[in-house]
Amino acid sequence: MELTTLLAALPDARILQGDPATAITNLAYDPAAITTGGALVCVPPDQDFRARDALRGTHAEQAAAAVSRGAAAIVSEDSTTLDSLPPSVVAVLVPDARRALAVMACEFYGHPSRKLFLVGLTGTNGKTTTAHLTAAILRGSGCRSVGVIGTLGASTESTQFETGCTTPRSLDTQRLLSQYVEAGVDAVVIECSSHGLSLQRVAGCAFDVAVFTNFSQDHLDFHGTMEDYWAAKMLFFTEYARVSLQHKKFTAVVNIDDEGGKKIVRDVVRGYPCVTFGIENADADVRATDVQVSSTNLQFKVTSSDGECAFEVPLTGRFNVCNSLAAVTVATVKGAPLKTLSSALAGVTRPAGRMEFIDEGQEFLIVVDYAHSPASLEHVLNALREFTHTKSKAAEGTGKLICVFGCGGDRDPSKRPQMGAVAAALADVVVITSDNPRSEDPGQIVEGIRVGTTGRGAREGVEVKVEVDRRTAIEYAVGRAGKGDVIVLAGKGHEKYQLLKEGKVHFDDREVAQEALAKLKA
Repeated sequence: MELTTLLAALPDARILQGDPATAITNLAYDPAAITTGGALVCVPPDQDFRARDALRGTHAEQAAAAVSRGAAAIVSEDSTTLDSLPPSVVAVLVPDARRALAVMACEFYGHPSRKLFLVGLTGTNGKTTTAHLTAAILRGSGCRSVGVIGTLGASTESTQFETGCTTPRSLDTQRLLSQYVEAGVDAVVIECSSHGLSLQRVAGCAFDVAVFTNFSQDHLDFHGTMEDYWAAKMLFFTEYARVSLQHKKFTAVVNIDDEGGKKIVRDVVRGYPCVTFGIENADADVRATDVQVSSTNLQFKVTSSDGECAFEVPLTGRFNVCNSLAAVTVATVKGAPLKTLSSALAGVTRPAGRMEFIDEGQEFLIVVDYAHSPASLEHVLNALREFTHTKSKAAEGTGKLICVFGCGGDRDPSKRPQMGAVAAALADVVVITSDNPRSEDPGQIVEGIRVGTTGRGAREGVEVKVEVDRRTAIEYAVGRAGKGDVIVLAGKGHEKYQLLKEGKVHFDDREVAQEALAKLKA
């Protein structure tokens, strides 16, 4: 493919030297991935990117490394990076390298998003579960094969692999979409994080549906303010919507139980359809009523312009009714009759690390969940409070709710006392421990959480224990739990590692809980 073709949708790109008709055989942002005839796009480092190898060196050093591997072109937003290139290498100056990578990747892979029914999900909480449910319901309503890209990696019905972050870089996203097209996949669900939206990782994608789940505090270490965080989310319904509308009938699917959702409908949606959903919400286009929640399933009735239908979903927590509604609404937008959707969700599996129960026959419940923001922790604790005494008669046991959690290091410190306050208000026993401390002192992080447990909103008689070592903290919780208690291990969910100052080590809350239970029985 000629370089001019790759740059056609980038009118601000300037070729400083070399032949614009040069053939480009591969595209990369990592010099190690360059082969002869390739083009390297020098992108700034991304804070949240946890791929196999972080990009190292200056852009000039990366460019030199790419040239040594046979690069035919270097694209950069820094002219000094291009100054010392050999005359045979095309030098391209762009105002925004991330956007250039996204646009070039779309062209290089033949715009695969235009060949798929593409669903994007954004919101603070619920993206992973909603993606899982949406994929299941699309499979059950006529799609031959459905792909997912998100926090749990990239997957189809028969494949699964890690991607390193919720929304992969634009080049990786386009490569995945292209592979899905080649494999015969007809629909793909992408979790669009605020990082991904801000950093142009889905720029150029043509979405059929954009789903908004909810909005609350998170990621302020990256965005700085709630206003900037909100603005990042709204890119999906403004800038990315405009791109999508050039190729598809873009539709917004919005949770109007959330104040952010109401604001989107009122102030943001312009020039395209919007379908709303909510629980017991008369204003919603798709709504759930007669909601019943148990530790094993959800039962509710869905009503829309297409009629009404009873659903039973093998998940728990009222918030998962909302996630289920989002998936149902997406399927109705695609044209599936409401009455055909119930069976698709009836057999769905629980996504890894999302309200995942650990059951080794013990007389109390252990639940692993990814809740790592104040709002998500509040939702989980409120949901699990209802299940104390699940494994005992009402008059037996203590029925305590025990919460083990920490907060990530090198991330927004302002949410630490807030999460401490939530835990102390809703749990009977709070065990503050490490999450992924990264480069920070774990003791400093847990102290930031502990401060929040001392406020006036704390539950009467709440026990607060600090144990920096997460394994020891989990073992403590398992050891003190009695009949009818519920332990929630919050924050890490599906993760099988812990990020410490010394590096990445294996750690899985589920494994540690099972080992603690085995010791208890020994």
